[in-house]
Amino acid sequence: MVKESPKNKDLCKIRTITSFVTLGKEKSTWEEAIFKAASFGGDLANEFKAHGYHVQSIRIVTNPFGEYLHTSSYHAVLKDMQALSTVLKSPSMPKIRIRFAIGEAKTEEEIALLPEMIKAFGDICNACVNVSVDELGVVDRDLTLCCAKAVEEIGRITPRGEGNFNFTINYNCKPHIPYFPASYHNSHDENCFALGLETPDLLVEALKSLKEEKNHNLKMQKSYAIMRDALQYHITEILDIANGYAHPYKTNFAGIDTSAAPSKNCASMVDVYKLLGVPFFGAAGTLEASALLTKVFKAQKGCELIGFSGLMLAVVEDQGLADATTRNEFDIRALLQYSAVCGIGLDTVPIEGDTSVEKIAAICADTGTLAYRLNKPLTVRLFPVPNLKAGDMTHFESDDLCNSMVLRVP
Repeated sequence: MVKESPKNKDLCKIRTITSFVTLGKEKSTWEEAIFKAASFGGDLANEFKAHGYHVQSIRIVTNPFGEYLHTSSYHAVLKDMQALSTVLKSPSMPKIRIRFAIGEAKTEEEIALLPEMIKAFGDICNACVNVSVDELGVVDRDLTLCCAKAVEEIGRITPRGEGNFNFTINYNCKPHIPYFPASYHNSHDENCFALGLETPDLLVEALKSLKEEKNHNLKMQKSYAIMRDALQYHITEILDIANGYAHPYKTNFAGIDTSAAPSKNCASMVDVYKLLGVPFFGAAGTLEASALLTKVFKAQKGCELIGFSGLMLAVVEDQGLADATTRNEFDIRALLQYSAVCGIGLDTVPIEGDTSVEKIAAICADTGTLAYRLNKPLTVRLFPVPNLKAGDMTHFESDDLCNSMVLRVP
């Protein structure tokens, strides 16, 4: 039974309503397809608001951009991106933050275009690359190197290296992740939408309502149960609203990514670890707590669990994690270790600006090996920060990012 305080709907925000659409080469059809998806997202956001749930953004994800943008040259692709930008900035669009992803890059030539595209168009040019493994489980190194070159170039040509916020390398990720930039859509799939949540505040409130328990195993059992039930309460409420909502736009409900998805404007996952008895994130016991938290997100019932549906540790999207870097409480090796039992991989990790492409590719390959060996979705989103070394502080200006200490790729 859920106590009253965790039932507060302000504790469970809907980070995103993400719609997945297919665009074709004919530009004249783009506006209608995008407007319908955006209007649906805006209307559903209003429906959630009427029931007490705050929606932070609506997002639109397309099929691979090479299927509808002209990618023969920088000039051609930037011209088409400008046409997309014009549509998205139309005054007829819903008055809510709209983020846009152009889907996956499928070839090395398309990957090579991404740095300039992201430099020019930023948050309407979120993109990913899906990297596979061979029959031995060895990650495609040529494609990974190509991605690493893009990471290095984006870091070099965008202010403070912030452009890598919009690019990720996916390993073993399925389509229809609601969170950016790992999200992608296949043109042979039907239009659909998915929901992503922001729930660190909820987890903290649930754990605070527990009475002190000295027996470790009992504490973990009670912590698991109260977090699971608090999250399930809100997911059931959200599902009832989504499934009961009628709209003329024809789209299928793909499911919910139950990940906590921290941001700089909510409680830190570090607070959750402390309430679970871990002295600090990175201390002995962090791995055990990470596994428990992952089980909470995987235990949700009543809907299709999509995307990561696990523990997200996004270093510069979580103020507590960002602050922990200044105390040297964890490093990249630790993040990789925790990825074995939790969610997302190496996400929003600032690294030295002169980190070599080969070293970036190697740490990506390590992450990919974990993803396929353990059959879980993992991503890499590294931020090489120009002119900074390990131990230096970042000076990001994006509203989405916290500042942290730069980490060294081992």
